[in-house]
Amino acid sequence: MTEKLRILITGFGPFPGAPFNPTGPLVARLSRLRRPAFDEVERIGHIFHVSYATVDRELPELLARHRPRALLMFGLADRTAHVRVETRARNAVTTLWPDADRTRSRKGSIADGADARMFGPHAFKLLRAATGTGIDARISRDAGSYLCNYLSWRAIEAVGNDDDLRLASFVHVPLLARDGSSRRKGFSRITLEELVDAGEAMLLEMAKLTRGAMRIAAHSEGRSPDAAQREAVRC
Repeated sequence: MTEKLRILITGFGPFPGAPFNPTGPLVARLSRLRRPAFDEVERIGHIFHVSYATVDRELPELLARHRPRALLMFGLADRTAHVRVETRARNAVTTLWPDADRTRSRKGSIADGADARMFGPHAFKLLRAATGTGIDARISRDAGSYLCNYLSWRAIEAVGNDDDLRLASFVHVPLLARDGSSRRKGFSRITLEELVDAGEAMLLEMAKLTRGAMRIAAHSEGRSPDAAQREAVRC
């Protein structure tokens, strides 16, 4: 039997100031969607507890266990009314706000060196996929300085160090009411159903882009185009 293209889809649980995080139900829905287009895609859903220690422990474990070819991450931006497709992770971490374990960073940077790490041009293709569903989605250069940005940094780092992982992307979603509606004061006009539609479009685009990246990598390693295509389908 051949293996499917594996994509790890992640979200976050609640955190101080956000007792409900819509990325949980979003990831659950995307992981369960039944579409012919997903017949050759294995989707692994995971929700991170909102702590730096959890990300540092669980992300490497997930990558080692599942060996995904792509990582599509979602996080909550509760002060933004639209979907934000992030283009980079900043070398910044807040020293003001503790995580869900009440841990506060003691320094304002993640690592020594670069000011930012870029996801890559595929972010703009995910944006086009999302806006094609009619949702209000925009590109973003600032993933903040909390866990979403921290996970983004670690994911881009993993793409550079992991032979299996080809692409990673992070998408911020707005705050929704617990029932997924857009009709309550103080919440985005976007509904959960609209988020799922946009998420599905981005997931399909991610699968397409990952297969392309795998073909390019295989070609650079000297394998034939036919062998690369077979690898892209079964991995």
